Amino acid sequence: MIQKTDYCLIVGAGSIGERYIRNLCALGYINIVVLRTRNLPFRDIGPATVNIITSWEEVEQFKPVAAFICNPTALHLNSAMECVTRGIHVLVEKPLSHTVAGLDTLGHAAIENSVLVHVGYMMRHHPLLKRVYEMVSSNEWGNLIQLQSHWGEYLPDWHPWEDYRTSYAAKRDLGGGVALTLSHDLDLACWIAGGELTESKRIFNFSSSLEVDVESGADFLLRFDTGVTANVHLNFFQRSKERWYKYLFDRAVVFIDFFRNEMIIRDGQGERTERLNHFDRNDLFLDQIQYFFTSLNRPEKSAVSIAESKQIINLCAHE
Repeated sequence: MIQKTDYCLIVGAGSIGERYIRNLCALGYINIVVLRTRNLPFRDIGPATVNIITSWEEVEQFKPVAAFICNPTALHLNSAMECVTRGIHVLVEKPLSHTVAGLDTLGHAAIENSVLVHVGYMMRHHPLLKRVYEMVSSNEWGNLIQLQSHWGEYLPDWHPWEDYRTSYAAKRDLGGGVALTLSHDLDLACWIAGGELTESKRIFNFSSSLEVDVESGADFLLRFDTGVTANVHLNFFQRSKERWYKYLFDRAVVFIDFFRNEMIIRDGQGERTERLNHFDRNDLFLDQIQYFFTSLNRPEKSAVSIAESKQIINLCAHE
């Protein structure tokens, strides 16, 4: 188990890297080392104090117990390997990589060094989606038959302080594209449907006016050996953001509006609404960090395994 006095390593200090710095400090882990290629000013890490290094060789002097990989997707795998071979437990921001090449090697190295590799699909910690997972597991509304999800946001609005055209999400060579970048919803579909993915089809959309060299829209049709089918839509071009999930059971329909923090359950007797009145999206990241830390003594029990991540990457990766 990690101690509050142990060092944590952050690899990459963009928006998500800064979030992990703030959250680690909020949880009482103040010995933080940040590895970045350019020692630029931070945008917002609050009162946090960190140690800046610019090479992997410098990692050795701090002997971090855990690392958070927050650099562009195309750099995730190499960064994770650098940590794993040093015996450092790793939480890699989703997706694990932009290609499946090298993932088996990473898995073998993790076993050899007895370290945990956890992938940051923090939406599994969302209270309403956990509730749906429990509905499926308990058969509360009968069998889950089909699920749908829609997630559309306008890429230039994500980080108004930067040019979206230079972001990793917009560039193929950095592992961008809407499918990999918004792959949370593919992970959720696989997690909640359960079983093995037996059939999949995808369509990429390149027709938006966004100045990107990757797909800006993607549609997936999935079938699982549980009999569940799924439709997942993702896009970067929707000016009015929209994100929802719909689950069709034998005896009910469950609809989640992510931005309204509410779940509507409709059955033969009517409908009822459950709302999260004090929900903060950052709580998902805090829960994920704490889950990761409590899992360090059982590295074989990652909530999101390398095998599961490989399945998602196979769905999304460019030819």
